[in-house]
Amino acid sequence: MRVIRTPTTPLALALALWAGSANAETGAQSSSSDFYNLSLAELGQVEISIATGNSTPLDRAPATATVISASEIQAMGARNLNEVLETVPGLHVSLSSLSRLDSVYSIRGIHTGLNPHVLLMLNGIPVQYNAQGGRPTLFRLPSASIERVEVIRGPGSAIYGADAFSGVINVITKDASAIDSTRVGATSGSFGTRELWLETAADWQAVDIAFTMAYQKSDGDSERRVSTDLQSTLDSLLGTKASLAPGSLSTRYEVLDSHLALSGKQWQFNFWNWLSRDAGVGAGAAQVLDASGSDDSDLWMADFTYRFDNDDSEWDKSVRLSYFRYDQESTFTLFPSGAVLPISKQEGNQGNIDFAQPNANWTLFSEGLIGKPGGATEDAQLDYVAIFKGLDSHQVRAAVGARDQSAEPREHKNFGPGVLTGSEMIVDGTLKDVSGTEYAFLSNYSRTIGYVSLQDEWQMTGNLQLTSGVRYDHYSDFGSTTNPRVALVWATNERLTTKLMHGRAFRAPSFTEKASKNNPVSLGNPAVGAERIATTELSLNFYVSENVGTNLTLFDYRATDLIEFVPSDLTNKIAKNTGDQEGDGYEAELNWRPLNNFSLASSYSYQNARDQSTGAAVQDAPAKQFKLMLDWEFLPDWHWHNQYIWVGDRSRRLADPILKTPGDNRAPIANYSLWDMNLRRANVLQNLDLMIAVRNVADRDAREPSSGEIPEDYLLESRSVLLELSYRFH
Repeated sequence: MRVIRTPTTPLALALALWAGSANAETGAQSSSSDFYNLSLAELGQVEISIATGNSTPLDRAPATATVISASEIQAMGARNLNEVLETVPGLHVSLSSLSRLDSVYSIRGIHTGLNPHVLLMLNGIPVQYNAQGGRPTLFRLPSASIERVEVIRGPGSAIYGADAFSGVINVITKDASAIDSTRVGATSGSFGTRELWLETAADWQAVDIAFTMAYQKSDGDSERRVSTDLQSTLDSLLGTKASLAPGSLSTRYEVLDSHLALSGKQWQFNFWNWLSRDAGVGAGAAQVLDASGSDDSDLWMADFTYRFDNDDSEWDKSVRLSYFRYDQESTFTLFPSGAVLPISKQEGNQGNIDFAQPNANWTLFSEGLIGKPGGATEDAQLDYVAIFKGLDSHQVRAAVGARDQSAEPREHKNFGPGVLTGSEMIVDGTLKDVSGTEYAFLSNYSRTIGYVSLQDEWQMTGNLQLTSGVRYDHYSDFGSTTNPRVALVWATNERLTTKLMHGRAFRAPSFTEKASKNNPVSLGNPAVGAERIATTELSLNFYVSENVGTNLTLFDYRATDLIEFVPSDLTNKIAKNTGDQEGDGYEAELNWRPLNNFSLASSYSYQNARDQSTGAAVQDAPAKQFKLMLDWEFLPDWHWHNQYIWVGDRSRRLADPILKTPGDNRAPIANYSLWDMNLRRANVLQNLDLMIAVRNVADRDAREPSSGEIPEDYLLESRSVLLELSYRFH
C-alpha cells in the first residue's frame, strides 16, 4: 500500500496561504461573542450530523447529543480536545493506569484503561490504534484547528460500526468557510509551556484552501510526585536501592499538529499530520518511575469526498476514500538500573519476569529492564452513501463500505523469549531486535471489514418523527454482527421535546486481544469475539422560558461478552468474553441566559454501573459529577469565563473470584473539585487579543485513581497560569 509522505516545506505552504489572505479581509471578525448572539432556542436549532449521518437540528436529533462550537472553545480558553470534552455532561476525562497516564473518556460507568469503547472521529473518519484498541497513544489534539465538537452519549454502531459503544466523538476541523482572516497566536506559562498556532485561508481557481497548524510543548508539572512505586516494594524485600521514588510523574510533551483542507464545488480533500516527540510515559509502563522513558508518534490521515452532481434533487449521493497511518515507538525502562528480578527458565516463558515460579533465576539488570515496542498500523476505508428524499415524509439513508486494517509490530528488548534463557546472572542494556520473529509480542496482523447500513427518518406527523436503522458488519477475523436502533422524537409542545431511544452497539476485539503472545501478563485468543451493549434512553428537553432551558436524560444499559484477561494457568492470563456489566442513571442539565452577555450552564450526572456477576460497582468510574460554567462579557471586548467541576463517588476494585484478582484495600478514592478561569481582552491594540488563563485556581490536591502498585493516587496538575497573545491580519 502506498505511504502518504509529508510535504517537504510545510512552512512554505503556510506562508503562501498567508500571502493570499493577509492582504484582503474575507469576512467579519470571529470572536467568542458569536456564542452570545444565539438564544437558547436558536442553540437548539444548531445543526448536528453525528446523530444520523445527516444534518439535524440539535433538539430534534435522535440521540443524547452535545455540540461545542469554536466560539465556545475560545470562550473557555481550552487548549486541547481533552479540556473541551471535560465540559460535556456525563463525560469525565480520567487517567489510565494501564497506558502511561493516557486519557480515559469515562461515560456512564464504562471505564477501562485502554478506553476502546468511545469512538473518536476526525471529520467522520475513525482515529483508532487498531493494535490495542482505543486512540493513538498519549493523543493530545490542539484546539486551534477545531471548528466544532459533536458528542453523543450512548450507542452509535447502527451508523458508525465498531467501538461506537458508550459514545461517539466527532471533531470537525476548520475549512476555508470557517476562517475569516489569517490569525497567529503564542502562549507561554507554567511548567515551561510554550505554544504557537496559525490559521489562514485563501482561494485559488475556484478551490478554497485552509491551513491550520499548532505547536505545543511542556516540561510537565514536577510537583506531581509519588513517594513509592512497585520498585520500592521490591527494594524493601530484596535490600536493593534501585527505585527512583520519591520522584515526579513523567508528563512532558511536544506536539506538532497540521491540517490542510481543499474544497471545490463537489469535492473536499483533507490532509492531517500529528507528530508527538519525546512524550513522557507517566507513571511508567510497569508502575515504576521512568524519567528517561519516551513515546514518539507519527500520524497521517487523508480523505477525499466527492458529491455527485445529481440533477434529480431527490438523491444526494457521495463517495469517500480515506487512509490512516499511525507509526508509534516507545522506549521503556520497565525496571531501573540495579533492579534484581526473577527470570523464568520455563519453556515458552523463558526470559520473562515470573514472580510465581519458585525456581526462577534472580537476575541483576545493571542498566535496567528495557523494552522498545512499536510498529505501524494502517487503516484504509471506502464508503458510499446515498440519501433519498423522494418519498413523502421519509428520508432514507443507505450506506455500504469496506475497510482494511493492518499492523506491523516492532520490538527491541533485553528480556523475554529469544533474548534470555533464564540462567543469566547479570544482564546489561544491550537490546535485541525480535521484530518479525516468533519471539515478538505480536506478529503482523490484518483484517478486512465490510458493512451495509440502512436508516429511515419518518416524519409521522408534524411533531412526531421516528428514526429507525440497522447496520450489518462482517469481520474477517471474528465474524458478523448486526446492530439496530430506533428513536421516537416528539415535539410535545412549543417548550417540550421528548425522545425515546433504543440502540445496540459492539466493540471489535483489538489485534492484541486476538493475537498477543510472549507476554506472561496477557495472551491473545483467536476465539475472542465482539463485546455487545443494548441501551435504552428517555430524554426530556424543556424550555422553562426563553432564557431558561433544561434537559433530563434517563438511561439503562446492559453490556455483555466484555473481554477480560482470565487466568489460564499459574502465571498467564488469556483474553476471553466473560464479563457482563449493567448500569443505569441520569444526566440533568440547566442553561440560563438572563442577559445577552451573560450565561450559566450546569449539569449533574449520576450512574450506577456494576458487574453483573458480583454486583460490585465498576472501579474508578465516577458515579457522580457536577459541572458549572459561567460566561460574562462584562464590558465591550472583555470576556470572563469560569468553570467548576466536582467529581465524586469512585470505587476501588473488589476481589473477583472468577478472574482471581484481589481486592484493593486502600483508603477510598477522595472526591475533588477544580476551578478554572480565564480573562480575555479583544483589541488590546488593533487586532491584538490577550488572554490570561488560570487552571486549578485554588491549587487543590485533586487525584485520579492509580492501580495500586503506586499506592498514592495520581496527582493532577497544580495551579498554572498561561498568557496568550493572538493577532489578526486584514
